Amino acid sequence: MTGSVGAFGPVDDQIVLDRRELHRIAEPGWCEIFTASKIVGALHSLGFTVRSGSEVIAADGRLGLPSRQELDFFFDRALRLGAAPEAAERFRDGFTGVVGRLKCAAGGPVVAFRFDIDANYGDELQSGDHRPAREGFASSHAGTHHNCGHDGHTALGLSLARFCAATACDLAGELRLIFQPAEEGLRGASAMVAAGVLDDVDYFVGCHLGVQARQVGEIVSGYRDILGSIKIDAEFSGEGAHAAISPHCGKNALMAACVAGQNLMAIPRHGAGDTRINVGRIVGGESRNTVPSKARVEFEIRSDTPEALEYLRKAADRILGAAADMHGVTHRVNVVGRASAASSDPGLAQLVRRAAEEMPSVHTIRDGVAFRGSDDATEMMRRVQQQGGQAVYFGIGTSLNAVHHNPGFDFDEAALPLGAEILQRVALRLLAEGARKNR
Repeated sequence: MTGSVGAFGPVDDQIVLDRRELHRIAEPGWCEIFTASKIVGALHSLGFTVRSGSEVIAADGRLGLPSRQELDFFFDRALRLGAAPEAAERFRDGFTGVVGRLKCAAGGPVVAFRFDIDANYGDELQSGDHRPAREGFASSHAGTHHNCGHDGHTALGLSLARFCAATACDLAGELRLIFQPAEEGLRGASAMVAAGVLDDVDYFVGCHLGVQARQVGEIVSGYRDILGSIKIDAEFSGEGAHAAISPHCGKNALMAACVAGQNLMAIPRHGAGDTRINVGRIVGGESRNTVPSKARVEFEIRSDTPEALEYLRKAADRILGAAADMHGVTHRVNVVGRASAASSDPGLAQLVRRAAEEMPSVHTIRDGVAFRGSDDATEMMRRVQQQGGQAVYFGIGTSLNAVHHNPGFDFDEAALPLGAEILQRVALRLLAEGARKNR
């Protein structure tokens, strides 16, 4: 640990350095080669047992894999940036998960903390009023940007690793740190669940910077109603033709996609659940004077109940098929991301509350806040809950320069030491409880 002394112990200044390095070297889902290599090196140096790559990612559980060109680009880029070749090879082709295990001095519960590691697509603001640009740690790769705080989450995970490595001799049980790729688009968690990473976990803890917690010093003790979601790509295939000489010979895939997009947004909402629909992208066509032969609609559906989510899915399938029939084209549906709805266990949320109450830097604690978004941590939460364990997903407050997924997104780094401290306190409470039970 480094830095000055805080309310709970030394302030880990490395956390800010880690966050800024990860922000600058932003990598999208399934391409986090440099990030995963950095994590493995840090965990090994701290004495963790490390599993990574195909050991913790089920190959057939991966959703929404990027193109071969993109996978290769980010692999080569990671090597140029200094990733160890042997480590990088383990993560190649979309196997960028890492799990660190630390056995404590005595037997006890298995406590897992999950941290998402991927960046998002989109360009980062480059103006002088954007702090990463002004202070020289903005994304170095156009088109990829940490605009949801996962760089901060990863830095928090590494900070927790440093803390627990120094205190494990006083605790009981096992600490398991899960560094998950491809949260954006809800693509990565299910592959780690399928690999058995959560099979023997007693307590699961996830967290997020910002969202409904918008002040440094504010904690949401446990989110409820994290929305289930399905991410879908629908591809339409028609027939190309000259737009003036032979339009009657064409079958317009782009018009089918447009009809589908408009009607997807018009699906009636479900009275027994909270529902969301968003058509995020429609692409297609070859040229202005050609009847478009190819088109794609990228959209998502969300709900807080399985019944309402299935209702949206069936309605979407009906609309896609009808739009294809209307224009005489064929279509294919690909699910590229998925996560279930979930809520935090009240008992574990109260443990987070008690930990926060001990912190002078915390001024506001809110219980039972509806998340109203999606995070595929829910796949891990549900796996632990289904096998009799408890799960919590809580919020760490921070002011934001712009909302999540915006080019100007940035969070207040003062939230990082506060987040590190509450994670430490939660870990100690769960693992110290195990120590007491084994005395």
